[in-house]
Amino acid sequence: MESWKRNLWILWIGVFFTSSSFSMVIPFLPIFLPQIGVTKNVEMWSGLLFSAAFFAGAIASPFWGSVADKYGRKPMIIRAGFCLFIIYTLTAFVTNPYQLLILRISQGLLTGFVPGAIALIGTNTPSRNVGYALSMISTASATGNIVGPLLGGGIAHLVGNRWAFGSAGIIVLISTILVFLWVTEENFTPSKKRGSVKNDFKEAWNNKPFMMVLLLTVVTAGSVMTIEPVLPLYIVKLGGSAENASLLAGIVFSLPGIASTLFAPFWGKWADKAGFQRVLVIGLLGGGIGTLAQIMVSEIIGFSIIRFIYGIFFCAVFPALNGLVVKSTAENFRGRAFGLNQTANQIGGMVGPIIGGFIGGIFPIWSVFAVTGIFLLTAMVVAYWKGKGLSNTVKPRTNV
Repeated sequence: MESWKRNLWILWIGVFFTSSSFSMVIPFLPIFLPQIGVTKNVEMWSGLLFSAAFFAGAIASPFWGSVADKYGRKPMIIRAGFCLFIIYTLTAFVTNPYQLLILRISQGLLTGFVPGAIALIGTNTPSRNVGYALSMISTASATGNIVGPLLGGGIAHLVGNRWAFGSAGIIVLISTILVFLWVTEENFTPSKKRGSVKNDFKEAWNNKPFMMVLLLTVVTAGSVMTIEPVLPLYIVKLGGSAENASLLAGIVFSLPGIASTLFAPFWGKWADKAGFQRVLVIGLLGGGIGTLAQIMVSEIIGFSIIRFIYGIFFCAVFPALNGLVVKSTAENFRGRAFGLNQTANQIGGMVGPIIGGFIGGIFPIWSVFAVTGIFLLTAMVVAYWKGKGLSNTVKPRTNV
């Protein structure tokens, strides 16, 4: 088997396991808090714990990207995997929310398994197969996010949340060992420039196509998280009972992930032929229209169908953005580029819930979908007009 194919399948398994482990832990933190003595301000602690890792990750990602350019992406994946293993294992033994907060901050500061996997795939896959490979990694993440809550909930139901957290750590350890044994990084030239986050930002700023990708990443990641705070409430409004809101929300949340698992490989193969920019525009267009269309239905079945159709198009967006990171940057800047892209992702993940909660608290809930849809359509226009010159044939900048 060719090395890039072996890398793809091993990293697919690794990203699937890592995404599963993440979603085994995070959705159940609000339930776990009362078990460690938090009886007041549970919502505040939940929000703080959720945002802490995003904030820390936004700060740390450029640094780890710089280290990856100097020492390689594979060592960074292994480092991140072992850190996650330790953090999840320690989470199983916490006795108060302050310990949990420290671990969440550490998770943001020290991890980066999935961005490292994306960077390695982007730099060690033949150009003609990059779109397909990145879309496959996207399906691994989406599938893991579907399976994780089911697995975590089942383990927690049988033997408790602490065992679920410990199991998540073991799963990440297995992923890390697989990467250590069988992933090879052949296409790597160490950066000879002294690492400086300030210089990295300066170089990124001078690369206008790459800055466009970062901006679109912030908007896109934020749009995903904007709807999360209000989705259970919207489902109740559509006719679901409050008692079943969590179950229904979980099902509705999973529909775009299922669509991604089924359709992302198609978009990836088409991106290899038609170009990442064209696929990005179509994905943002479908995502924007699909988000607005969710306002027009008044019952849960129709809403679920539109969410699935929205997922068919929106699953094209992140692999296309990752592909444009590869196409718009030089190889010796690639690790730092994906680190900055991860920072953009984390910023969107932080800001999105705040915007969604704010709009949903002042205006009708449907207005959150309207604002999100408009954001995505605006991003589509930017990607179309500003990204016209960025295609599979563009030469990366050599002065980065």
